[in-house]
Amino acid sequence: MERPELSITVEHAPDEVTFHLAGEIDVLTVTNLSTLVNEVLTEPPARIVLDMAGVTFCDSQGLGTLVVLSRKAQHARSVLSLANVGDFLLRVLDITGLRSALMISSTA
Repeated sequence: MERPELSITVEHAPDEVTFHLAGEIDVLTVTNLSTLVNEVLTEPPARIVLDMAGVTFCDSQGLGTLVVLSRKAQHARSVLSLANVGDFLLRVLDITGLRSALMISSTA
């Protein structure tokens, strides 16, 4: 079985850090995403954006991680938002009831 990949590109702006994600957010890839976001939260920007345009899959571990990172950002007085969320992920968030737990914007 081929190992799922998650490509993460980080873009820094004065009050915002954007993570461009491409690939699968799952039990095998969430650690890297968590580590990168937690590093940014040591000196939190006003806003952290997870650009989900390239995300092809997200399992329950990935969903849980998104919620945990959102809460950590709130505690650090930052805002974590998801941008360019695909229809499949919006449906999953609706079905699981997690859509209201995450801030979702239409564009990055």
